[in-house]
Amino acid sequence: MQLSSLPRLRHLSSGNFFLIAGPCAIEGEDMAFEIARHISEVCDDLHIPFIFKGSYRKANRSRIDSFTGIGDEKALGILQKIGEEFQVPVTTDIHTEAEAAMAAQYVDVLQIPAFLCRQTTLLVAAAETGKAVNIKKGQFLSPEAMKFARDKVIDAGNEQVLLTERGVTFGYQDLVVDFRGIPVMQSLGSPVVLDCTHSLQQPNQSSGVTGGRPALISTIARAGIAAGTDGLFIETHPRPSEAKSDGANMLPMDQLRPLLEKLARIREAIR
Repeated sequence: MQLSSLPRLRHLSSGNFFLIAGPCAIEGEDMAFEIARHISEVCDDLHIPFIFKGSYRKANRSRIDSFTGIGDEKALGILQKIGEEFQVPVTTDIHTEAEAAMAAQYVDVLQIPAFLCRQTTLLVAAAETGKAVNIKKGQFLSPEAMKFARDKVIDAGNEQVLLTERGVTFGYQDLVVDFRGIPVMQSLGSPVVLDCTHSLQQPNQSSGVTGGRPALISTIARAGIAAGTDGLFIETHPRPSEAKSDGANMLPMDQLRPLLEKLARIREAIR
């Protein structure tokens, strides 16, 4: 995939990594615009290509009473407005074949959740929209096995594929990142993204609410840039403790600029 095929993706000539960032879920228009404005300003200052991310619906939740969204069309409309207002590509998760066609009317990149990365009909439906497809590697898969998920999209006539590493299940309640997976997946021919926030999740907690270790986001991100990842995925929120989804994993928004400044220096050093 050539990142230049994404509409409105700026700073591609900078030689920097690209960033997929935003809140876990769209909680409302004001919150989403606050986050998009901040990230866009930081990325413009640092010449980092930026794709805004926000889930319009959270389908994979531990508990029945967990927040799932504000309404599909309302949230998708907010994503579309953000793309137009800040002139950036936008992405969101999809979970079923019908959602692929619906979400493709509003966003530029369709994201396949890790638990669904082997779902053939979903991958094909996403491919057939003509939108770029970001496949998150399942916590249960090897990097080599992502070839087959990628092939499903390409065989359906769409070569715009991104692959995202988001950690591997380690016991019942932890994840680890094997950085060898970055060059392995790059060898398949698609840009590789490192998800710095979900890689630090602590799932299957007795409370039914996923935990996390956000203090280590900087460690994972720095190691990923040093290992040569093409892009980073970071969920961020101005007040993570108040976030309605995955607050335990997200980077406080005021920490984003200093982190990206460090990462840009590492990228420059290894180029």
